Amino acid sequence: MQSALNPGVKRREVFGWAMYDFANSGYTTVVLTAVFNAYFVSVVAGNAPWATFAWTLALGTSYAIVMGLGPVVGAWADAHAAKKRALAASTIVCVAGTAALLFAGPGAVVWACVFIVVSNVAYALGENLTAAFLPELAKPDALGKVSGWGWSWGYVGGLISLGLCLAWVMTAESRGSTTGEAVGGTMVITAVLFALASLPTFLLLRERAQPAPPASEQSHAAARLLATARDAAKYRDLLWLFACGTCYQAGVATVITLAAIYAEQVMGFKTKDTILLILVVNVTACIGAFAFGYAQDRIGKVRALRITIVGWVFMTVIAYLSTTTAIFWVAANLAGLCMGSSQSAGRALVAYFSPPERSGEFFGLWGVATRLASILGPVTYGTVSWATGGNHRLAMLLTGTFFVAALACLALVNEKRGRERVTNG
Repeated sequence: MQSALNPGVKRREVFGWAMYDFANSGYTTVVLTAVFNAYFVSVVAGNAPWATFAWTLALGTSYAIVMGLGPVVGAWADAHAAKKRALAASTIVCVAGTAALLFAGPGAVVWACVFIVVSNVAYALGENLTAAFLPELAKPDALGKVSGWGWSWGYVGGLISLGLCLAWVMTAESRGSTTGEAVGGTMVITAVLFALASLPTFLLLRERAQPAPPASEQSHAAARLLATARDAAKYRDLLWLFACGTCYQAGVATVITLAAIYAEQVMGFKTKDTILLILVVNVTACIGAFAFGYAQDRIGKVRALRITIVGWVFMTVIAYLSTTTAIFWVAANLAGLCMGSSQSAGRALVAYFSPPERSGEFFGLWGVATRLASILGPVTYGTVSWATGGNHRLAMLLTGTFFVAALACLALVNEKRGRERVTNG
């Protein structure tokens, strides 16, 4: 491990950094992927024809906010050497917003949407900020494996959080409750685990960046962003990577946010079946993130990302064609392998193409790309399913076009040239 780290970086710091992936994965796994999304459609919105559209619209609103805030928060954190402070603030807001979903009962559509927006904005900002520490921790030729350590450990966190929630849901009847009523408790479990698991990050991770001089133009977030805009042509490989990320993350976001809904509406899964499915998928995602973290440093980060995107194309076709639960399980586990590897590979490539002194800003811009994707993908899916009277199969097939577009953008990314832009200044 030590040979992969920059001089002065201790292994416990990498553990502290990876613990944030562990901590926040419970939010995406339980709230966005496995439990609350399906609960919102079936219980909060009462299976109304507009329910899936309302869910995707709430998520789209949160991502639109992140697109505006992400680069500014990142540039401010770089200028003031305050990534940890900003990360702490986003964590507190996300934990509180998640706990507030406890009170989202039948008919409480507005309440649910408000706190989905609040919690998801805070989650996304925190994801950008923690990723910005990666260039400080890992050597350039080891960014893939270190990123993979974090992502794979994150899926372990998602598994534990989801496992606790599954136990809570399955014992609902013994407590004189119902499965639907137990969903509120899973929000509290997720919030508490997020808060506790993130503590090692703030105790062990160091802030190595130095603040810009107060009188310097570079101390102002807006000025830093304008300077980057003026130099945008110099970072063409990073820009094409952002375009690629927008496309493939649109597909990934669709799968993350709508997998449980697809499983229940198309394949007839019950809540317990869906949670079990997501548990298994988290295992395959963990394997994908860890294994591909090493592979991408060996075969090249761009090539590794290309392989995973091709896998996504196959996944959407299999899901579209699946008529039995066995075939759908194959599609779901292929999605897990591709999810872990593509998320890790994307983060490592951004770190590889980013100057360390601007990592917060550049990951904020990466956040713009991924959050735009998180609007395009799920809202497109929701719109298609609504317009076709609930044809989730067609919506899933059209999701595959995002991955095809990503491959076209990735063909224009030159890994060697993109890295030389960073090393040559």
